[in-house]
Amino acid sequence: MSTTVRSHAKINLGLYIGAPRADGFHALATVYQTLEMHDLVTVMARPAAETSIRLTSNDARVPTDERNTAWKMISLALEGLTLSAEVSIHIEKRLPIQGGLGAGSANAVAALVGLENELGIASHHVSAEESQQAVSGWPEKRLEIAALVGSDVPLFLVGGTVLGLDRGQQVRPLPDLEPTWCVVAIPDEGVSTAQAFRDWDALCAAEGLTPEASTDKLDKLSRAYANAFSEAIPEGGAKTGSSGVISKKKELRRDDLAGPSGSALVRTGITSWIENDFERVVFPQHPSLSEIKRTLAGSGTPEAALYASLSGSGSALYGLYLTREHAEAACLRLSKMGVRSELTRTLPRADYWRDMIGKVVH
Repeated sequence: MSTTVRSHAKINLGLYIGAPRADGFHALATVYQTLEMHDLVTVMARPAAETSIRLTSNDARVPTDERNTAWKMISLALEGLTLSAEVSIHIEKRLPIQGGLGAGSANAVAALVGLENELGIASHHVSAEESQQAVSGWPEKRLEIAALVGSDVPLFLVGGTVLGLDRGQQVRPLPDLEPTWCVVAIPDEGVSTAQAFRDWDALCAAEGLTPEASTDKLDKLSRAYANAFSEAIPEGGAKTGSSGVISKKKELRRDDLAGPSGSALVRTGITSWIENDFERVVFPQHPSLSEIKRTLAGSGTPEAALYASLSGSGSALYGLYLTREHAEAACLRLSKMGVRSELTRTLPRADYWRDMIGKVVH
């Protein structure tokens, strides 16, 4: 037997970065948003006298040893659970590598969910009520382990719309946006996150930005994010109907979205002020990415995006749209540029966990 888990991508709704800290990390403020597009991670596991991990992938660029985030997660999880097991992991890559979509981090959480399911450890989404049935302290421990594996790994233990603080590993669920059409542009070139941070550090030094000077700005931004979502979206997330969520009766007609006044994303007001600081250093090094953003935005056209941005450090970019028709128009514009794209939607928290393990079509 085995467990196949959907390993969903994320985008960043704004990304503000502080100056480099003494510990080598950067404070940041961002809103993560999970998407329907995903990799597939298949896990087979059984108790054993000694732990062994085998990892394979359909993509030769994916590390198949302890450098892989999924490998790290499984190793640390078994250590934290004081268990030994024979574990086999296969990662079917559908998401771009070095794309800023959190693919490797999502793979780590998907592998953990698969391991839990295989060994019967705990529900993959442990609520306060369910935690009594779980391994003692495991829900908290798994977040700690996720933060050790990578700064944006913990967000995938929450899903949906998530506020990310500190170096990104401090996560707080926000009221969910309704499913919103999203076009992800996938350029041929990749962007090194490490190099993007080095370029950011050089910019901070040139502008005299210190960690202390950026703390106040990041604190204000994190409060602005939280206030925007709490005021614009009812408790429990955006509701079906006038808010723009697709009703169950219309589930097969996913182009039936509300107009601008009905979009919770518009009501938050964040599209008028959020930015991605990485664009300041990535676009000068990769001018073609700036052109792709302009194409996604479609300014001056009837199908203009609600918002367009680099995701993380890139190289993937995305645009959010009111209707499927608008999103498809963006895909056509990108196609004329010779840029590959994928049409997807934002994925609310409940759907994220419901669909993570389910019937998978290969």
